[in-house]
Amino acid sequence: MAVDIPRETAAPATTAPAAATAGAATDTGTGTGTATDTGTGTGTLKRDAIGFLDALAIGLNATSPAYSLAAVIGPVVALVGVHAPGVMLASFVPMLLIASAFHFLNRADPDCGTTFSWVTRAMGPTTGWLGGWAIAMTGVLVVGSLADVAVGFGLLAVGADGLAANTLVREVLTVLLILLMSWLCVRGTEVSARFQNVLVLLQVVCLVVFAAVAVHRVYAGTGTPGSVRPSAEWLNPFGAGGTALTGGLLLGVFAYWGWESAVNLTEETRDSADAPGKAGLWSTVVLLVTYVSVALAVVAFAGTGYLAGRADAEEDVFAALAGDVLGGWDWVLLLAVSTSALASTQTTIIPASRTALSMARRRALPARFGRIDPERGTPGTSTWWVAGTAIVWYVVIHRISENALADSLTALSLLIAFYYALTGIACAVWYRHRLTRDLRSFLLLGAGPLLGAAMLVWLLFESVTDMADPANSAGGTAWFGLGAPLVIALLLAAAGVVLMLLRRAASGAFWRERRGTHEAPRPHRDTETATTG
Repeated sequence: MAVDIPRETAAPATTAPAAATAGAATDTGTGTGTATDTGTGTGTLKRDAIGFLDALAIGLNATSPAYSLAAVIGPVVALVGVHAPGVMLASFVPMLLIASAFHFLNRADPDCGTTFSWVTRAMGPTTGWLGGWAIAMTGVLVVGSLADVAVGFGLLAVGADGLAANTLVREVLTVLLILLMSWLCVRGTEVSARFQNVLVLLQVVCLVVFAAVAVHRVYAGTGTPGSVRPSAEWLNPFGAGGTALTGGLLLGVFAYWGWESAVNLTEETRDSADAPGKAGLWSTVVLLVTYVSVALAVVAFAGTGYLAGRADAEEDVFAALAGDVLGGWDWVLLLAVSTSALASTQTTIIPASRTALSMARRRALPARFGRIDPERGTPGTSTWWVAGTAIVWYVVIHRISENALADSLTALSLLIAFYYALTGIACAVWYRHRLTRDLRSFLLLGAGPLLGAAMLVWLLFESVTDMADPANSAGGTAWFGLGAPLVIALLLAAAGVVLMLLRRAASGAFWRERRGTHEAPRPHRDTETATTG
C-alpha cells in the first residue's frame, strides 16, 4: 500500500533558523560523504556512510532480541501463561503503527533527532523538548544494564562462572565495555555498521538453533516434565485478559523497543528519505517472527510452571534453560544473549547521542553537544556524554541494589511508551491537511499512527496505576510510599522539566522560533511515492 508524501525541501540542519545561527555546518553538496567543518568545532554527519541492510542490522540489534526475549519471557508467562506468544504478537501491532509513523515523518523531515524534531515542528518546542529528553534518558537507563548482561553471559559462555558472580569484576568490565562501545561509535558509523552486521547474524543463528532443538525435543518426548506441544490457541493474546494482558503488552513493547535506531542514522544513510524508515518497519517484522517463534519454543519446552516460577530471574531464565536444551552446547545460547546485549549496548547509544546533537544544533541544548568530529563525521561530544552519564547511573544504581537496577528498567518502559505515543500523534498532526484526500492517506498518516498512540497511552496510564503499588516493584521496594519504578520515572520527568526551564532561561532561542518552522513543509515539486515497506 502506498501514499504520496512530499519530501522536505532541505535538511532541517541547514534550514532551521536556530541551526544557522548556532554555527552548524552545511553540506558542501559534493556528494562525497565526507564531513566538513565550519571552523566552530561543529561539522556534518558523514553522508552515505551506510546502506539499507546496515540500517536494518542496527535496528535489529538495538532491540537486543535474545536479551529482550530472555528478560521478558518469564514475567510474561507469569502474567498470561501459555498465551505469551500471543502477547508478543499483540505487542507488535502498536509497534508497526508507530514504525509506520516514523517512516512517513522521516520522508518529510530526515533529521537524526527523529521524535524531537518531528514533535517540535508539529506540536511545538516544549513538547518536542520533552520527547527528546525521554529518548536521551532511555539510553542512560539501559546502556549499563545491557553491558552488564553482555559481560555476565559472556563470562558464562566461556565457563568463567566465578567471575560472572563477582560483582566488582562485572562492574569494572561493564564500565570498560561501555567505553569500548562508545569509542566504536565515535570511530565511525561504517565501523559500527560492520560490527553490528556480524553480531546480528551471530545471535539470530544461535536463537534459531536453540528454538529448533527445543521444539524437536518436545516432539521427541525428551523435553522437561512440564513440556507441552504448541497449540494455535497460544497465539490468542486475550486468553488471560484483564490486567494480566495490560502488563504483558507493556513488557512486549519493551521487547520491541529500539528498532528506531535505524532512523536516527537517517542523515548518515544512503537514500535517507526512504531507507531508514523502511529499515525500521522491516526490523519490527523480523522481530515479530523471531519473538513468536522463540516464545513458542521456550513455553513448549520449559512449561508455564517453570517459567512463571523464575519470573524474577529475568534474563537468567535463558542461562538456566541453556544446559537443559543444548547440553554441552549451552554456550550457544549464552553467546546469543551476550552478543545481543553487546550489540544493543552500542546501538542504544546512537539514538540518545543523535537526539542530543539535533537538540543542540537547534539550540535546545548547549552548542557543545552539537560538535561533530570533522574527520569521522560522528557526534563525539554527545556520544561521550551519553556514555559517561550511563556509567554513573549504572554504578550508583547497581551499588544501591540489584532490585534498584531492575526497577530502573521497568521505569524505562514508561519513557518508551511516552515518546512513541508522541510520535504517533505528531504524524497525524503533521499531515492533518492531507488526511481527507483519500482513504489510504487517512489510514496510514492519521488513523494508524493515532491508534498506535492511543494503545500506548492506555498502556502508559494502566502501568502508572500498577507501578504505584510497591508490591509490583522488584522485591516490593517502596520509595515515598510508591513503587520504585514509578518514582524513578517521575524523578526523571521532573528533572527534564527543570532542565528545560533552565535552558529556556539561559537561551530561549529555540522557544522563540517562528511558528512556521513547526509546521509541515510545503510539497517539493511533484509529490513522490512512499511505501510502507
